[in-house]
Amino acid sequence: MTRYARDVAIVAFAQTDHRRRTDDVSEVEMLMPVLHDVLTRTGLTTGDIGFTCSGSSDYLAGRAFSFTMALDGVGAWPPISESHVETDGAWALYEAWVKLLTGEADTALVYAYGKSSPGDVRAVLSRQLDPYYLAPLWPDSVALAALQAQAVVDAGIADESAFAAVATRSRADAAANPHAQLKGELPAGGHLVRPLRAADCPPVGDGAAAVILAAGDTARRLCPRPAWIRGIDHRVEAHALGVRDLTDSPSTRLAARHAGAFERPLDTAELHAPFSSQEIVLRRSLDLDDSVRVNPSGGALAANPVMAAGLIRLGEAAARIHRGASDRALAHATSGPCLQQNLVAVLEGET
Repeated sequence: MTRYARDVAIVAFAQTDHRRRTDDVSEVEMLMPVLHDVLTRTGLTTGDIGFTCSGSSDYLAGRAFSFTMALDGVGAWPPISESHVETDGAWALYEAWVKLLTGEADTALVYAYGKSSPGDVRAVLSRQLDPYYLAPLWPDSVALAALQAQAVVDAGIADESAFAAVATRSRADAAANPHAQLKGELPAGGHLVRPLRAADCPPVGDGAAAVILAAGDTARRLCPRPAWIRGIDHRVEAHALGVRDLTDSPSTRLAARHAGAFERPLDTAELHAPFSSQEIVLRRSLDLDDSVRVNPSGGALAANPVMAAGLIRLGEAAARIHRGASDRALAHATSGPCLQQNLVAVLEGET
């Protein structure tokens, strides 16, 4: 396993209750309670944070530089060292982790948020596509995921009953998650886009999440059992879907290898799989067997606030380590159509 200059850990995690609509609050009003909660868990104030990094999307907000408004939730005083990534908050956590490794800060606040309810998120996500060949066809995110799911079926890897089993387990596990949007039995109905049914697809909803990172003895002081980031890496695949094998995720496998995921057994994996078929692809790419508890939080099939769902996977994995439910966990985040870009982190708790 790669040895880093400093040991960095996730010491606190907070998230909203994820809801179908939050018309009654702005992004800032949705975010502020989460920021207050995560700081309270450590006893820190905004002035104690050495670096702040956020993840969001102007496409969801419908305006340029929307993240500057969210800074109102952090506070205007004292001045802060701040950065932003135009993607899921998991990549904001990666930037903050690098900042702490350099020794320029001992603590970092990372947050992410997204409100998908005001618009058509399926159409919005189509703007991620190649602007010359794919985007003009307007295939939405569900149609593209269905192409991937059909490739999985055609390859003999899984069938619709396997997809339903993933969705059933996710909703059952979400029953113990007070923040989840969907719980209970699967809804009846036909295909949304064949071979995917509504339960195989992520819910549309709004939400936010935040974590605090700390280095070395600072982490031990702030948290009884820190979730140490033993390895983290992210990789990207070709933009053009036609040159990729959609039944596999080599970028996930490569990121996991560089993060040290295959060096010792895992007990938990929080996989950012917005579609049930994608969990099957990820499990195969990561060689996860039945001994690994996958998505005990319910995963993205239970709550999928766009731009925060990947950070939530890291937070949920860390929270299990904090409370002693896990010793070595993998957390995964994805961005782009059909698992195009993937980040993998390995978290460990001290015995």
